[in-house]
Amino acid sequence: MSRQAAAAVWDPAQYGVFGDERARPFADLMARVDLAAPRRVADLGCGSGELTAALARRWPDAVIEALDSSPDMVAAARAHEIPGRLRFTVGDVTTWRPAAPLDLIVSNAVLHWVPDHDDLLVRWATEALAPGGRLAFQVPGNFDAPSHAILRELCASPRWRDRLGGLAPGRPVRDAAGYHDLLTRHGCAVDAWETTYVQTLHGDDPVLEWMKGTTLRPVLSALGPAEANEFLDVYGACLRGAYPPTPHGTVFPFRRIFVVAAREDP
Repeated sequence: MSRQAAAAVWDPAQYGVFGDERARPFADLMARVDLAAPRRVADLGCGSGELTAALARRWPDAVIEALDSSPDMVAAARAHEIPGRLRFTVGDVTTWRPAAPLDLIVSNAVLHWVPDHDDLLVRWATEALAPGGRLAFQVPGNFDAPSHAILRELCASPRWRDRLGGLAPGRPVRDAAGYHDLLTRHGCAVDAWETTYVQTLHGDDPVLEWMKGTTLRPVLSALGPAEANEFLDVYGACLRGAYPPTPHGTVFPFRRIFVVAAREDP
C-alpha cells in the first residue's frame, strides 16, 4: 500500500462510528456479484472484519482469506474468525499472492491508498482469479469534494507543509468508465458504475468525525497530540462552513465507484 497508509495508525472504533454508512457501499457492491457458491474467496483490505463476516454468512461453504495492513484492524477482525473457513492476517495487498486461483476477490475501499494500482488490478484479474471468477471492488470518488480540497489546502499551507505536504489526498482513482476500459482490455466482462450517496450525518462535527476514521489517519499519525488538536480545530471549522448543520442533520454527499469484473472462460 502507499507510504501514507502504511504509516498511519488505524483506529477500529473511530472507523466504526459511521458503520452503517460505511457498510452500505459494500452491500451494494456485493449485490451485483452473481456467484451462487464460490469456494475460494479473498477479502483484500478487510478492515475490522464485520463485512468479511457477512461474506462467510452469505456463502457458508466458502473458505475466505482476509488481509489488512493494519495490525490494529486485524486484531479487531479476529473476533470474527471461523476455524477452517475464515482467517484474518496482517499483510500488504500489493505483494499478496493466492496459493491457488480464486473464485472471488473483494477489495472494499482500499485501492485509493495504492498509487498506480492499475497493474495490481490487472494481475488480480488475469492471474489470481480462476476462469469464471469475479473481482469486485469499490473506491471513494470524492477527492474533489470540499472535505478533501480543504484538507489539501491545509496540508500545503505554510503552517503545515513541512510536516504534512506529502500526506494530502490527491486524485488516485479512475472513474467507472476508466476501470471499465482497463479491465475490458485485459479480457474481462465488466460491470462498472458510480453512485453518490447523500448521507445525513448526526452528532457534533460529524464530517470531521467521518474523516478522522479514514482520510485523516496519515495526518494524525504524523502529528503529536497538541499539533493534532491544533490542526483539527482549524480543519473542523472549515468543514462546518462547507457542510453546515441543518435541523435534520449534516448532509455529506459521497461519491463511490464500483466495479465487478468477470474473468471469462478461455
